[in-house]
Amino acid sequence: MQASPLDFPLKGKKLYFASDFHLGAPNASESKIREKRIVRWLDSIADEAAAIFLVGDIFDFWFEYGQVIPKGFIPFISKISQLRDMGIPILFFTGNHDLWMKDYFTQELGIPVYHHPIALSVEGKKILVGHGDGLGPGDQFYKLLKKVFTNPFAKWLFRWIHPDMGIKLAKAWSGHSRISNLEKNENHFLGADEWLWQYCKEVESRFHHDFYIFGHRHLPLQLEVSNNSTYFNLGEWVTQNTYLEFDGADAKLMTFEK
Repeated sequence: MQASPLDFPLKGKKLYFASDFHLGAPNASESKIREKRIVRWLDSIADEAAAIFLVGDIFDFWFEYGQVIPKGFIPFISKISQLRDMGIPILFFTGNHDLWMKDYFTQELGIPVYHHPIALSVEGKKILVGHGDGLGPGDQFYKLLKKVFTNPFAKWLFRWIHPDMGIKLAKAWSGHSRISNLEKNENHFLGADEWLWQYCKEVESRFHHDFYIFGHRHLPLQLEVSNNSTYFNLGEWVTQNTYLEFDGADAKLMTFEK
């Protein structure tokens, strides 16, 4: 966060942020309906987009073998490829469900993939954006799991499992996720205990940002970090269809096809 932030000139256009599409969950038929809706959203913002930020858990599972990627998602991948051909920058962030994403999107589509939050400078505003998993206090079990899953040796071992079996195992694991089990009502607002909100406050005490933009919590949130700093959570697209647009001055949470 002390590195020079990426600079995005808007030239009269807007930045768009969305996360937690969880394509593939909870089953193929429901995912395809959601995928078509996401493609419609991408079409609707194309003319005004200076850049599009896809902020993690875009896929409910993703793993890149040496020569193999997960089956499906052709409409979505084709659409972001088309947007790149139109000259629209797209920035991809890994989440806890697609943290094994490597360089397929970068090599094939020219889409950079970020594994950590990054800082942006936009029209004089400072923005910190990332998925948000593993940040802030608590959730020690997940933080330990993330260290295991991102360990190079663990990834090397998984690549030795045949893709049919490996992807089947991973989908079974993802089936226990919050997004696949919404009836558990785990996505309630935690008040002062919201760990990403606490993380933003801790960062703000050291480095000022006008906006903090994260996903992961599956809750559309707009919370004050300080008197000149705001934390946004992007929500999710299984039930909410929420995203954020930034025009250089104001950031707004929006809903697509209410």
